[in-house]
Amino acid sequence: MAQRIANIIIPDSKLAIGAAELLREHGDSLLWNHSHRVFLFGALQGERNKIKYDAELLYISALFHDLGLTKQYSSPDKRFEVDGANAARDYLRQNGVPEASSSLVWDAIALHTTIGIAQYKEPEVALIYSGVGYDVMGENFESITEDVRNTVVSSFPRNNFKNKILPAFLEGFKHKPETTFGNIKADVCARLLPDFKPTNFCDCVLHSPWQE
Repeated sequence: MAQRIANIIIPDSKLAIGAAELLREHGDSLLWNHSHRVFLFGALQGERNKIKYDAELLYISALFHDLGLTKQYSSPDKRFEVDGANAARDYLRQNGVPEASSSLVWDAIALHTTIGIAQYKEPEVALIYSGVGYDVMGENFESITEDVRNTVVSSFPRNNFKNKILPAFLEGFKHKPETTFGNIKADVCARLLPDFKPTNFCDCVLHSPWQE
């Protein structure tokens, strides 16, 4: 029987269970709980705003959204968001999911840290972005009641999440800090990675090979 939390049903299809098993195998309790909270908080905001969405695709997007931080899925040269998106797309293709759905999940994962764009895309993309923003930064915090928040957190505890998630982010891309250029994860490197020197866009322009 499917688990229901805060009146949101956790998808339990074969596809959803398989994705959860991958997160169990390659992630840890921090990512497991966070990913489920992202799904639930995203779904809750979808329900609140009467947005139609595919719960299975939303759930799989949530499960894969940070898997690019893990050793199994981390590439040497791509943004961790892209690594997670690629892993999810491969998983869905291997299971015969239509390309349109695979592409939708890819976008939801790849754009989940992209401020100013993701929230204007398809419902699943926007709701993953909203779920991440809610769980990580408390965006629109009062849009979900305290009782509902507590129900979600009692099922998937935070366990000092604020202080654990930033080092977890860094661990996932400290070998390729250059991939944070132009995105918010450069702030993580600047705070936690000694001697980190972020790439500056102005320098890229002024030091380009153009001769004028």
